Amino acid sequence: MAFQKAVKGTALIGGGAIATVFGLSQFSQYRNKHSTFVHVQAAEAVTVPIKNHLPTREQQILALQTTGEFDVLVIGGGATGCGCALDAVTRGLKTALLERDDFSSGTSSRSTKLIHGGVRYLQKAIMKLDFEQYKMVKEALEERANLLEIAPHLSAPLPIMLPVYKWWQLPYYWFGIKLYDLVAGSQCLRSSYVLSKSRALEHFPMLRKDELVGAIVYYDGQHNDARMNLAIALTAARYGAATANYAEVLRLLKTTDPASGKERVCGVRCRDVLTGQEFDVKAKCVINATGPFTDSVRKMDDQEVPNICQPSAGVHIVMPGYYSPDNMGLLDPATSDGRVIFFLPWEKMTIAGTTDSPTDVTSHPIPTEEDINFILNEVRNYLSVDVEVRRGDVLAAWSGIRPLVIDPNSKDTQSISRNHVVTISDSGLVTIAGGKWTTYRAMAQDTIDAAIQAHDLKAGSSKTIGLQLQGAEDWSPTLYIRLVQDYGLESEVAQHLASTYGDKAFEVAKIAQVTGKRWPIVGKRLVSEFPYIEAEVVYGVKEYARTAVDMISRRTRLAFLNVQAAEEALPRIIDIMGKELNWNEQKKKEELEAAKKFLYYEMGYKVKSDQLTDSSEISLGPSDIERYKKRFHMFDKDKKGFITILDVQRVLESISVQIAENTLHDILNEVDLNKNGQVELNEFLQLMSAIQKGHVSGSRLAVLMKTAEENLHQRVVIPVDRSGGGL
Repeated sequence: MAFQKAVKGTALIGGGAIATVFGLSQFSQYRNKHSTFVHVQAAEAVTVPIKNHLPTREQQILALQTTGEFDVLVIGGGATGCGCALDAVTRGLKTALLERDDFSSGTSSRSTKLIHGGVRYLQKAIMKLDFEQYKMVKEALEERANLLEIAPHLSAPLPIMLPVYKWWQLPYYWFGIKLYDLVAGSQCLRSSYVLSKSRALEHFPMLRKDELVGAIVYYDGQHNDARMNLAIALTAARYGAATANYAEVLRLLKTTDPASGKERVCGVRCRDVLTGQEFDVKAKCVINATGPFTDSVRKMDDQEVPNICQPSAGVHIVMPGYYSPDNMGLLDPATSDGRVIFFLPWEKMTIAGTTDSPTDVTSHPIPTEEDINFILNEVRNYLSVDVEVRRGDVLAAWSGIRPLVIDPNSKDTQSISRNHVVTISDSGLVTIAGGKWTTYRAMAQDTIDAAIQAHDLKAGSSKTIGLQLQGAEDWSPTLYIRLVQDYGLESEVAQHLASTYGDKAFEVAKIAQVTGKRWPIVGKRLVSEFPYIEAEVVYGVKEYARTAVDMISRRTRLAFLNVQAAEEALPRIIDIMGKELNWNEQKKKEELEAAKKFLYYEMGYKVKSDQLTDSSEISLGPSDIERYKKRFHMFDKDKKGFITILDVQRVLESISVQIAENTLHDILNEVDLNKNGQVELNEFLQLMSAIQKGHVSGSRLAVLMKTAEENLHQRVVIPVDRSGGGL
């Protein structure tokens, strides 16, 4: 009864305010975009022919070298840069794009994976009567609808629960979420709704029950960010843009305008990072879309120019999928320090984040233990006491740098708006800065509009509203069934291919290898517990992947889902890429080393070593120590004080179990802290102590030794696959 009264009271309280916002929404003059009509309109408006086949990277480099002058040259291959290239080329402008690393290698692949308007920004807009902030939310919600329409294989609506633990919060949050629906207007994905306590726990059984009043569920979008970025880049390339990754801009080229006598930017000097070859690329207009590196490119133009961006680091962690329902996210609107935390299902795992703190600009941001523990503590506050939130369940962690636009009146980065700004220097360099992933298309449109006006380019209006991205045209929710039926792929693999490549999934299936099994007929997995197959590596090279890091982080998302699985897949990935790209043995070794370094520092693998080191404290009771010593000495029959592969093999043979020697080597190496080829008693006790404290989980050696002890006189199958445990 109290719950119903609160909801009814909420409706009365919010009625007048909602009417006010409705009027404001009409006044904003943002036109409604009916997706089906807009798609037809965009398809008919684009007169630029689209290529059936993607040009090779070598062909793209040749086009950059031999084209006399481009109309537009974009620096930066993130979402905004690729959006600018797509917007320009579909207007009929001769377009080039240069990215010094890989497409989406920076911030665009390290997001929260949401396509959203920003609930907290709407709150600020209402509380501070900030019309600019409101317009940003309105624009983002319209762009959200467009993005879900143009790439349905890579994106989908996601219900997000906002749990309520105080009665007075129910009308407050309900009012705010209803405003969010109202501002979205006809682009509202689905109407938000209120849940009672019992219904909330049915939807999200892991939720903390104590003092729970109820919950509010609203809808936003979710996507595969790196693949979305890549789809934009590949679509631009197929429309004729000369796009190249691993093409670094060394300096801007300038010429003197005979009419004004002023220097004007007329192109760039760039270097093919893969070959070392340098060449000039001339263009009427150069666009700086480099995200956190915006100011470094602006200083190529003018060393004295003041900075306009303030970088902010956001850390995310990935945990096993059992931490959240398959199709329900969670929003913590008020963490202990005022930040917002999302807890979301993604790719059958669970993402938690993000933090928000000032940082220095770097190409290789590293997640810190402090940020990881902050997120874990916030997660603990919302989950049931029955769910033990373990540090060892962190499967991956990353940090992304947001290029926020500085507000001179702001004291911290949390209050800085993500609104974008377009600036044009005296020499004609066009810079797009700020903004957010969801609004990349609108940002690109504003940028190209400004470029056309500033450089007197001959082009019409933007054609990208409703313009479908690569893979979307013939995609349908049931496409994966055809992949299963026509090619004999596992259902899970087929669903993955369909949701990653869209209608291009058939091209991947065609090159999938025969397994030699009754089922599946084709599709050899790279690692057992993920649906990525070897054919994707071959196809990834066609999608401009040139390093092992490209493959594990952006063509597949293994590095973002489980760093240990990514490391396990590396040798096979490098072997396949080596055949496709003619790598010698030295190049393969370099790639393996670079990829492991990436996993170790940028994807959170380092924290595994930090959790279990040779100086780790052993916090075990006397009875536990004796129990684990007994287990250890079962393997160390000679009382050497350490065990080797031979010791483990001897015990396994006694119970008629065989495990490949290289697998045993990997298992022991996970625990061999001083890397001397053996596991000492102290190392084993440190491992068991770390497992008890939740700092380490899923240790294959611990599982193997326990199973062997329990079944020493029985014939059993001992599992040696990695469990759901993490770092």
